Amino acid sequence: MTIRQTLLKWTYPFLTFYSRLRGIQSRTSTSAKPALVPFYELSVLLNNGTSYSFSALKNKKVLIVNTASDCGYTNQYDGLQKLYELHRGKLELIAFPSNDFKEQEKLNDNEIASFCKINFGVTFPLVKKSVVKKSTGQNEVFQWLTDKNKNGWNNRPPSWNFCKYIIDEKGNLTHFFEAAEEPSGKKIKLALGLQL
Repeated sequence: MTIRQTLLKWTYPFLTFYSRLRGIQSRTSTSAKPALVPFYELSVLLNNGTSYSFSALKNKKVLIVNTASDCGYTNQYDGLQKLYELHRGKLELIAFPSNDFKEQEKLNDNEIASFCKINFGVTFPLVKKSVVKKSTGQNEVFQWLTDKNKNGWNNRPPSWNFCKYIIDEKGNLTHFFEAAEEPSGKKIKLALGLQL
């Protein structure tokens, strides 16, 4: 870890506390409307160059998180890894590294993988670094996550690194959580239908 990353890791509890004081925003689907474009038709390129088809995710809950290595929320990798280990088989977790927010992901794909493995023991899939904000070149998965004409209800793009999107076992987007929501927190576990 760089000095900056170490400092950010130590300030993470204060950042989370401050965010809770401000009130964390989340969105939940209020309709039973299924996705208009099937989630299982999507695929991504992982950071090791292999293709990953979402058809392999049928009958599993999926947590998608946009990430960065040099962010105040980077310490959430630890909570994400623990959540993934505890619920492997029922839950798939996919990280989308991005440099969309104030140049907080300057590393290349190999460096990101190494950073995540060495510092947080990450074993869940990491996608090739891509654009998650609504813009030209936005990752196809984030196009789906942020377009109600595709996912059925949500237009909300990530507002910062470590926003979380939950897809149910039928391929429907059910929840959106802002960055400050802890991966191992009560709201995420309830949304995933996991034991508290």
